[in-house]
Amino acid sequence: MKWRKLGRIFCPDGEYDWMHSHAANPVADHIGADDYRIYFSTRDANNRSSIAWLEIDLRTPLKVNRVAREPVLRPGDVGTFDDSGCSVGSIVRDGQRRLIYYMGWNLGVTVPWRNSIGLAISDDGEHFKRFSIAPLMDRSETDPYTISYPWVLRSENQWHMWYGSHLRWGTTDADMFHVIKYATSSDGCHWSRDGKVLINCFDESEYAFARPCVLKCYGRYRMWYSYRGAAYRIGYAESGDGVEWVRRDSNVGIAPSAGEWDGECIEYPCVFSHGDETYVLYCGNGYGKSGFGIAVLMKE
Repeated sequence: MKWRKLGRIFCPDGEYDWMHSHAANPVADHIGADDYRIYFSTRDANNRSSIAWLEIDLRTPLKVNRVAREPVLRPGDVGTFDDSGCSVGSIVRDGQRRLIYYMGWNLGVTVPWRNSIGLAISDDGEHFKRFSIAPLMDRSETDPYTISYPWVLRSENQWHMWYGSHLRWGTTDADMFHVIKYATSSDGCHWSRDGKVLINCFDESEYAFARPCVLKCYGRYRMWYSYRGAAYRIGYAESGDGVEWVRRDSNVGIAPSAGEWDGECIEYPCVFSHGDETYVLYCGNGYGKSGFGIAVLMKE
């Protein structure tokens, strides 16, 4: 793979109090013709995240045609699993409905945060309602510490989820270990998981794998993800069944651009195809603080 960067699409300018900074975890949803609605996570002045969207035409992808005036999902009520914020994981179409699988934040005391996975549902793509005020997936014997960014695909008779999970906490970031796991469901609401770690480290410098994006192409599963040692990079893996994966990071074909908005790190990929082109949305410096951009896969 080799990607050609087209540029940065969006970075908040503080126009709204709920969108003070950051545009992270972009997810593309096709709404007709060459038009896409991009859902993303943004933060208020108190660092609490909400989920919003903007719309672009892929013929002129760096021109934003419309931005949500209100978030589709704000932080939950005090005491709920997402009262410190919610961050988008993936969008799934179910008939006319759109399902947002998202990560809810709670601030911690002994550790910085706790995460759980939630679900919100919409009939029009603009107005979403929580499936429940409780988590869809929470900490358990399988995932005792925290769980994060779900990516969900639906097949004819099964739903598949790839998500993040801590194997340990520590006193510094490098002491923690965050990995990608897998769950299945028959209805998209009730999930089974066995705790198997899907992506293994190359060496001891790697300690976080996050925000998987999975596509099924020509009978094989392809995963793009963020992995972190000194700074986030985008990785790539392939699988025949969605469970046993082989890392092929050297084939990912995209890296930071020195001196640019994505010059320090690059993360949170969302890969999608339109017509005969394949695109990736991604974030750069500051985990979305510098916004998100788009690149197109170059043809051989």
